[in-house]
Amino acid sequence: MRIPRTTILLLLALLATACGAEHPSSTQHITSNPSAARVSRQVRAAIGHATRAPSLPQALVTDEAQNRLLVVDLPSGRIARSVPVPADPEDIAVSGNGGVVIVVSSQAGKVTILNRETLQTIKTFAGFQQPHIAAISPDGSYAYITDDTRGTLTVIRLSDTKVTDTVSVGFGAHHLAFSPTERTVWVALGENTQEITTLSTVVSRPSPPASPIVDPGHPHVVGHFTPGFSAHDLAFSPDGRTIWITSAAGSDVTAFDARTHHVLFRVPVGAGPQHLEFEGRYAYITSGYGSTIEKVNATTGRVITRASAPYGSFELDAADGYVVTASLLRGTLAIYRPSLKLLRVVKLAPATREVAVSRP
Repeated sequence: MRIPRTTILLLLALLATACGAEHPSSTQHITSNPSAARVSRQVRAAIGHATRAPSLPQALVTDEAQNRLLVVDLPSGRIARSVPVPADPEDIAVSGNGGVVIVVSSQAGKVTILNRETLQTIKTFAGFQQPHIAAISPDGSYAYITDDTRGTLTVIRLSDTKVTDTVSVGFGAHHLAFSPTERTVWVALGENTQEITTLSTVVSRPSPPASPIVDPGHPHVVGHFTPGFSAHDLAFSPDGRTIWITSAAGSDVTAFDARTHHVLFRVPVGAGPQHLEFEGRYAYITSGYGSTIEKVNATTGRVITRASAPYGSFELDAADGYVVTASLLRGTLAIYRPSLKLLRVVKLAPATREVAVSRP
């Protein structure tokens, strides 16, 4: 990498300060003089900063059978790190690049928070019966964890890793979705359910034009919604106007008006259950049993393109110029461009469940 001219001038200035106008420079003189040694370290740091390549996107993948979190370089598919985690790691949530990673281990009844940069454990929460899904609030401040058996939603404040609330939402609490404004959260009560619990984080509604006051640390149940079919996964569109709900058994994903709950359109995908992820103006939807992945217009529901995926590719993520799917039944990671051009498929483990794209 070419070093910028401003960096070169900085290095010359630092060297001049260390050496002095009347004393020729020498390695021994610089390292034996404490102030000069500090300058020397600054020089090395400046050179390292100027020439260090930016971190590349990686896929974080749960190796469910071997109790590991795998860190996979993109687009090569090379395993860069393998981090042991509590038994049966199923779900992952990431709070942006360089933030934290949350791993939910269902069988162990534990939730682990790791530093994204070092992948060292910050804190492990025990006491869950069957934790399943983690989601991080859009502003990155809170993590929500569902527990199927307890029927609860646990809220963790990430700034100090403290539990701020545990809310009863209904037996089978599973997939969940935040609205972009953080005012609303929907929780599906099971992997194959007819009932969804709706929660609000609004604690005060002052008179317009003042905005509602929200407290994501203390959500409360405000109602329930029945979509009219067995639901599985769900997600709000980026503008928050629609919520898409996948089917546990049917071949369509249905988009509802988030306010009125009226059906807006259906997207033909393939055998359920499907999973979905929004990225910009598009939605990506997988059919694990149908071995397909689709790119869909997030406003109209029109299918733009469809590609094949390894059998059992249920979970996916789309970010940073890549779309990835993890096959629970094949133990593979499929890496695509946003156009769904397949770059490669790599075998990682006996069973790869969840995947998330992020940078250190």
